[in-house]
Amino acid sequence: MKAAVIHEFGDFDVLRHEEIDTPKPGPGNILIKILAAGVNRFDGYIREGTVVPELSFPHVLGSDAAGEVAELGEGVTGFELGERVIPVCGYPQKEEDYAITPMALAPSLGLQGLHIPGTYSQYVEVPGRWAIKDKTGLKPEEAATLPMVMFTGVRAVKVVGEVKAGDKVLVHAGASGTGSMSIQVAKALDADVATTVRSDEKSSFCKELGADLVINARKEDFVERVKTWTDGRGADVIIDNLGGEVFAKSIDAAKAQGMIVAMGFVAGTEVKFDIRNFFFGQKKIRGTMFGDLKDFEWGIEQVRAGRIRPLLDRTLPLSQAAESHRLMSEGKVSGNIVLTPWAE
Repeated sequence: MKAAVIHEFGDFDVLRHEEIDTPKPGPGNILIKILAAGVNRFDGYIREGTVVPELSFPHVLGSDAAGEVAELGEGVTGFELGERVIPVCGYPQKEEDYAITPMALAPSLGLQGLHIPGTYSQYVEVPGRWAIKDKTGLKPEEAATLPMVMFTGVRAVKVVGEVKAGDKVLVHAGASGTGSMSIQVAKALDADVATTVRSDEKSSFCKELGADLVINARKEDFVERVKTWTDGRGADVIIDNLGGEVFAKSIDAAKAQGMIVAMGFVAGTEVKFDIRNFFFGQKKIRGTMFGDLKDFEWGIEQVRAGRIRPLLDRTLPLSQAAESHRLMSEGKVSGNIVLTPWAE
């Protein structure tokens, strides 16, 4: 089968389109023919070597996919050949860890494209337990935009952030994959949403998603804009997928006893802030990484109800995986890029 493979950490050009062996599904597993594979910023972190210092090369990236059942391993029931499915983008690899929640705390958790061979390929092998029947009604390239951003976005906003109707929520990088999903989740919960962007073009995109206030962070101080928007109080919840210097300002933009949810580090892994504002304001910081199946299922319910929609920026053939990473890194994507493994 064809796959986008890396043989070392590095820049975009380490992604190579190559022929590798097609997996044979073992007992309890299914082989999925990938019709579309989603691209996430996390894939870029892995490629660069900033997530783990070592990988077993050659390595296939990619956490997200939509496809159809191509082959059933021994003992698998409940699936039919050709049936549309979505593989879960991460799951415990030991049965004794299946019940641990949140799933991210399972000692044997494996993420597709990191601990487990990924989805930048024509086929992927997945335990039948961790393949979800695709009931979205979406095209494969649309469904492939959902798994990682929905698992993380629903968890960050609904569960960890505890967002509720009427809350004032600030979401950073609203045109990114996680940002655009977080806006939609917050709006589905009937919250008021402000978001930051870095261009007027992306401002229009976020307004179409339902954002009540869009702040061009290149031109404006988002702390002051949020304070004005909230009559001086600050945001109830801030979804921070950037980290670095932005995170320190997020603390300033939160109200007294407000919450900042940390879910990314695009702007840097180190944060320095004056603890007095945090201390005297009795603010809260929570970290989140990955959701549970019930989070994804809630998100799919919102998709079926029309309250959350897939945000497909563009599709590229699998052979252009390096180009997809370049576009993502340079901030030229609104929503998600998807790779099509069977396109020329």
